[in-house]
Amino acid sequence: MKRSKNYKNALALYDKTKKYPVAEAVELVKKTSFVKYDATVRVSFKLNVDPRHADQQIRGAMVLPAGTGRSQRVLVVTQGAKIEEAKAAGADFVGDKEILEEIKKGWFDFDVIVATPDMMGELGKLGRILGPKGLMPNPKTGTVTPNIAAAVEEIKKGKVTYRVDKEGNINCLLGKASFDNAALEENYNAIYQQILRARPAAVKGTYVLNITISSNMGPGIRVEA
Repeated sequence: MKRSKNYKNALALYDKTKKYPVAEAVELVKKTSFVKYDATVRVSFKLNVDPRHADQQIRGAMVLPAGTGRSQRVLVVTQGAKIEEAKAAGADFVGDKEILEEIKKGWFDFDVIVATPDMMGELGKLGRILGPKGLMPNPKTGTVTPNIAAAVEEIKKGKVTYRVDKEGNINCLLGKASFDNAALEENYNAIYQQILRARPAAVKGTYVLNITISSNMGPGIRVEA
């Protein structure tokens, strides 16, 4: 693969065969970010799990202590008194069956859907539309809940979701390159501890095989587990 001059310059700033303590890795990921906008920083975990087995399908959500650095547009699908609760909590869009009709027509001006359980029957009809986009609400990520206000507030504060892919990888938002080092480290440590707590009982031997943090277009910096 042909690499840009900026990418090659970034590679020269670190040893790609080395695993760095998280403090050094955070510093390096900021130094190697060469885009002209505020790059998103992500963390990737390679885990010793087999997602083909139901008991090893790691999935969940958490609120990053230092936030995500980006605003999430929240759509709440509910009905009755919950509509006013959602509006009061700061949801960007609120609706019932009528708003689902807008999605069918191609409206996607939102980032997250939160739904009350009584609306999941209707949302399920849009599975072929929402599923491939990763927008289908799920109880495991707290996006299907009767407690709409708490769900919306958590997302606005910096809630992220994580899910192991078929190769055993978990990729998760860590923050922005403009964050100070302490904030990125705080978010990293919170995510790392969450992944450790999610270790399936069936896993034998080493659980976390590799950890990498990177920014948009930047190289991956390996982190000590």
